[in-house]
Amino acid sequence: MKVLVIGNGAREHTLVWKIARSPRVDAIYAVPGNAGTGKLAGNLAIPLNDMASIVEKARELEIGLAVVGPEAPLAAGITDLFDQAGIPVFGPSMAAARLESSKSFARDIMQRNNVPCAEGQTFTSFSKAKKYIETHDMPIVVKADGLAAGKGVTVANNLDEAIGALNSIMQDRAFGSAGDKVVVEECLLGREVSLLAFSDGVNVVAMVPACDYKRVFDDDQGPNTGGMGSYSPPGFFNQEMTDRVLEDIIRPTVAAMAKEGAPYRGVLYTGLIITQQGPKVLEFNARFGDPETQVILPRLESDLVEIMLAVLDGRLDRMKIAWSRDACVGVVLASGGYPGSYRTDLPISISDRLENDINIFFAGAVKRNDGKIVTSGGRVLTVTATGRTLKEASEKVYRNIPHIDFEGCHFRRDIAAREVN
Repeated sequence: MKVLVIGNGAREHTLVWKIARSPRVDAIYAVPGNAGTGKLAGNLAIPLNDMASIVEKARELEIGLAVVGPEAPLAAGITDLFDQAGIPVFGPSMAAARLESSKSFARDIMQRNNVPCAEGQTFTSFSKAKKYIETHDMPIVVKADGLAAGKGVTVANNLDEAIGALNSIMQDRAFGSAGDKVVVEECLLGREVSLLAFSDGVNVVAMVPACDYKRVFDDDQGPNTGGMGSYSPPGFFNQEMTDRVLEDIIRPTVAAMAKEGAPYRGVLYTGLIITQQGPKVLEFNARFGDPETQVILPRLESDLVEIMLAVLDGRLDRMKIAWSRDACVGVVLASGGYPGSYRTDLPISISDRLENDINIFFAGAVKRNDGKIVTSGGRVLTVTATGRTLKEASEKVYRNIPHIDFEGCHFRRDIAAREVN
């Protein structure tokens, strides 16, 4: 079987790495891919927004399975195009992907199906949203309704910040049409955790939980990023809690999508916060998370391709999915200045002193014609290590990071520290 992975981040490199381990796979392609996928797959230089050309290339290559990584192509309906072309594709339809592409849609689904989430309202009117904010206690959360590359959510600690966020979204159009609607919610307090699950539209199987870090600096300081690292498993989130989230949140949501006429097939990412009242939903994503995928898939012992095919065939309930008891810690190495402006085309050096079982999953990195791997984005790569405990995995990953370098490189030094110190 030939597999096509769509995307160019560390998530997609991890997917290619895991898919390459399946005996069912003869060849892998990545579009557009990066320096990491290029070592395991054939990179195809097609822009992600040129979906028709991607599907046509897949037909030409006789692809037996397409796997969609990022949210933008899913929201734009790339899986629907693959379906129309008769090419098996792993990822939700455009209608199902609304759980991520429209926060108001997700909120409506949750409210109508008693899925626990924050109190709040959706607005299309700036003045009504402003009035709502002015009559509520701080802190408060202001969200652009649509996709905003992870930057459309503001936790406002005072009224000025809240009105400023509302202005940015609805008046200044900082996120374009993603700000046609705004969701305003109470600020929930508690520990955050990500629980991803495979869904075939009816059956649901949870993956191992993970925690990620959004702030750029240690101790959760600085602006939000796409994610500076992650670890799995979190000690505070046990199997009993996983079962509770499946029962109260994920299964009801998947059942609701089926009733909507948009069966959810693929990976459903549930961003959770564990409040005093129990787990509540912060957000849904319609795909594998990044950087969570980089610490989840190294723990997967089963064949990922077999799982994906079971999802497409509606036989997920007959799959036995095995996970390693080992822990995994991943640390993102970012360009100087990220998440603000940063330089690119900086050579990346990797010492031969790197331990053998360390994984490097590239994101903002490309291979030049002269063979050098250079930086091309803000989050350059994720370094991961596994160990019998989180402490062992954490010590191993940080022991090896000094063997990887590029000008301006910076990273958080406290990934998983709250679990091991």
